[in-house]
Amino acid sequence: MSYAMKQYDMNDKKTRQRVFWLLKRLTSYALWEKKRDAWEIFTRAHENAVKTWPKSQPEQMEADNLPRIYDILSLYNKGLDELTRGYRFVWRLDHPLYEAERWNGTILNNFFRNPEYWERGMQIAPYPSKVEALHKLILASQFQGDQSPLEVPYLPHRGAYWSGPANLLDPDRYKYEFYELPYPVFPDSLPEVPEGGNVIIQFGQTVPVDGIWEPVKVHQDRLLGIIPVGEKATENNGCFNYFVKETKAPRITGEYNEAISRTERVSTHWRLQWEDTRYKDGIIPDESEYFLEPKASIQAVAPATNPDEVKTGEICPVSGLWTAKGYEVAPIKVSAGTVMPDLMVRDNLGEQKVHWVTWQLVKPS
Repeated sequence: MSYAMKQYDMNDKKTRQRVFWLLKRLTSYALWEKKRDAWEIFTRAHENAVKTWPKSQPEQMEADNLPRIYDILSLYNKGLDELTRGYRFVWRLDHPLYEAERWNGTILNNFFRNPEYWERGMQIAPYPSKVEALHKLILASQFQGDQSPLEVPYLPHRGAYWSGPANLLDPDRYKYEFYELPYPVFPDSLPEVPEGGNVIIQFGQTVPVDGIWEPVKVHQDRLLGIIPVGEKATENNGCFNYFVKETKAPRITGEYNEAISRTERVSTHWRLQWEDTRYKDGIIPDESEYFLEPKASIQAVAPATNPDEVKTGEICPVSGLWTAKGYEVAPIKVSAGTVMPDLMVRDNLGEQKVHWVTWQLVKPS
């Protein structure tokens, strides 16, 4: 067992509270709405890049991806509409949010297939600045652990997403070779984790309700089927997971087996820890606690922010009319969240060339 696994003990109260809160966050309407909104911004920016980036420059975005990118946006919209009524089947195989995430990952893994930067579905070098600006937009739709509510296909080689809490709690797990996902800010006071109830199922059985489930070892007298006096009926057997109703309860991931050169999947029971009934009344509650800002970063970043000037390739902070500083060209209208464009300028010989410029806000809209 790794140090991180030992560091985050599922029998520790604080660890349990944090994992429980994170799973509620990762399955909240607010988080999936943010994912959809970020994808919409990326969609518009990608289309703009396809239509406006000069064909003479080496960095080009694939136009063939646009139909799929718009399909993903449509899936997010459809899935969120169902989620507002408390229908969580949207995370099951072949349903909107499952399919949106599957294709989201495909687009991300094949985002910029220039062989200098990409090989076999993997980024191998930092992207050029214009491409990286778009890359940051697609990354805004990614959250560490956002696969949590997706159905786990019931296959021998598949286990539950979380066998231990380290991938959710260890800040180092949010850091990747060429980017980093934001680490969540926990509230000062975390709610208590509900006591597990009497609803217990075994791997392979159908999940009866949506919610957070705990893998447990069930103890009973081998002959009489009763619990010895003073002994717990169950004990923790791993990390909380979120399951959607009518899916199959999966196994959990065990230790690496050197004899067979692979990690084994371990049988387990699952106990219902919390039933998810959110949104079934058609009401979306205040979920702002899931997106708190780090207190220190607010003080450090705010004074340096200048919403009136941005450069080509950066994200437009304010919708309105923008003019290129130092160039006698008509102002252009840019929407907040889109990538600031470059500028085509004629040189002394009359040839149009691409210039990266500083854009200044003329009039907000």
